[in-house]
Amino acid sequence: MGTAARSAFDSDTLRRGIEDKTPTTLLSLYTDDAELRVVDHNTQPSNPRVLHGRNEIAELLDDVYSRDMSHKLEMCIVQGDRAAFSESCEYADGVRVLADSMITLRNGKIAEQTIIQAWDE
Repeated sequence: MGTAARSAFDSDTLRRGIEDKTPTTLLSLYTDDAELRVVDHNTQPSNPRVLHGRNEIAELLDDVYSRDMSHKLEMCIVQGDRAAFSESCEYADGVRVLADSMITLRNGKIAEQTIIQAWDE
């Protein structure tokens, strides 16, 4: 009888990374060559925003975490080399954002991520 392999991905680190006020912890969860795709009202499925590597992802995270808003990890599910999570955010003026992510893991780090997000308009 075999046992399922456990991912080295740490959802507690993901929670701290999302909910902290700086992106450093969150950025540490990505591989150097990670690819991040963002689908939303502005970058629709036929032409998503695609970021390549930790440097481009760091620029996005620096921008997001420079804003006056809160972030909360709502749910995270990890199974093998795949994970999914939901994040809710709220700007100081009350505008809310919901983002769902599907990720592929390599050696416990995020190698690929697709974010689908929507916000109040």
